[in-house]
Amino acid sequence: MRTLLTHPYVLVFAGGGAGSLARYLAGRFIASTLLGFPFPTAILIVNIVASAILGAVVGWGLVRTTGEEARLLIGVGFCGGLSTFSSFSFDTVVLLQNGRTGVALLNIMLNVILCLLASMGGLLIGQKL
Repeated sequence: MRTLLTHPYVLVFAGGGAGSLARYLAGRFIASTLLGFPFPTAILIVNIVASAILGAVVGWGLVRTTGEEARLLIGVGFCGGLSTFSSFSFDTVVLLQNGRTGVALLNIMLNVILCLLASMGGLLIGQKL
């Protein structure tokens, strides 16, 4: 029986809020440790972490008949709130506008390649849990 706390909208909302807060805190922490570092490292890190978590949640769900609530809370909500394609895109545009084409291309390559690898790794780990 579904209760208010297990309603899909509530699960996604709660997970999204937690993921957004985690992204904000991680961004502040990473930025404070890398002041002046000319690369959008915080967004790269949270995108990699979110990709790995989502891969693990999906992998875990593939080998079980249950897990829809975990997928909604963690996969859709938390990982959706934690990762940020819009910030990645904006950071890349700013790098391009500032004439830092090489760094912009590196940002694109690292986000795509490392997030794909993190997703695959998470998927494999999730299937083993």
